[in-house]
Formats: sequence, C-alpha cells, structure tokens
Amino acid sequence: MFQIDVMSRTPVYEQLVEQIEQLVLIGLLEPEEQLPSVRQLSIELSINPNTIQKAYSELDRRGLLFSVPGKGCFVSKNLENVLSARRDIRLKDLRELVIALKVLGLSKEELLKLVGEAYDTGLT
Repeated sequence: MFQIDVMSRTPVYEQLVEQIEQLVLIGLLEPEEQLPSVRQLSIELSINPNTIQKAYSELDRRGLLFSVPGKGCFVSKNLENVLSARRDIRLKDLRELVIALKVLGLSKEELLKLVGEAYDTGLT
C-alpha cells in the first residue's frame, strides 16, 4: 500500500503523510476506515514506529484522521469539510501566485498551458 524511498530528500514521515493524503483524496481510503496500526505499519515498512506515529499525528492535526484510544487511527468522518477548507486555502495561495507571475511577465496563455500540463499529470 505504501512505498517509502529511503534515498529521497523528503523525510520518511512526510512521504507517508503525502501518500495517505493522496489515498484519501482519490477515495481509496474512505471515511471511518481504519488505518494499519503503528506497530503493523512499522513492521511492514521496516521503519521506526515513532516515524509512523509522527505521520499519523500530522494527519490528525490536519483533520484527515482521528484516533480512538485503544482502537487505532481512522479516516475523518467529516472529510468533505476538511477537504473544502484545505481547497479554499490552496485556491487563495494559487490566486496570489497567479498575480505574482503576472507581475513577473507570465502571459495568460503561458499560465493556462502550465496549469493544463500540471492538471493532466495530477491524480487520475
């Protein structure tokens, strides 16, 4: 389910966070679905349990997971609200970036081409 690149410059916990986020976004992990336990995932990926706990804690902080003491971690029930809020933040960032690129002389056509290319290489 998860693939960790130990040669990557991206820390292992961030790789795990990104992969779980993507699985949630594309619907492979559904609301209230339980994630593997820290111990189980630690054995499966051969990484320190503290690293997995750090990733789970970050996802909990972002509102994508919730933990139940003694039961484990689960995908958030109100995922749509969490994703909607995150989407709004990202759109605000995108608007600011578009304005900055326009000021730097990027044409609308160049920007639309870049957006199209990025969109086409995204999640499918």
